[in-house]
Amino acid sequence: MARKRGKFNASFKTKVALEAVREQRTISELAQKHSLHVTQINLWKKQLVDGAVTIFEGDCKALDKGTTDEPQAAELYEQIGRLKVELEWLKKKVARDGE
Repeated sequence: MARKRGKFNASFKTKVALEAVREQRTISELAQKHSLHVTQINLWKKQLVDGAVTIFEGDCKALDKGTTDEPQAAELYEQIGRLKVELEWLKKKVARDGE
């Protein structure tokens, strides 16, 4: 009978990865303790170590939740204004050329 695939939340993954980083037990012991595969623990450990670099970067963009890649509202309103003006100009030009 096939085993059902487990879904783990972030806190559990972090807990296991931290245990692996501390190296107080071997990866095999951790795998047996948490009923996981050794490869899965190594993957979570690698993700933790690689992701830790972003925490200590100077700009701390990873911790700033208010920062997004989307344009600010003022920029969007400015673009809407430009597009409206262009649309009106094109409507007038088409009306003049069509007569």
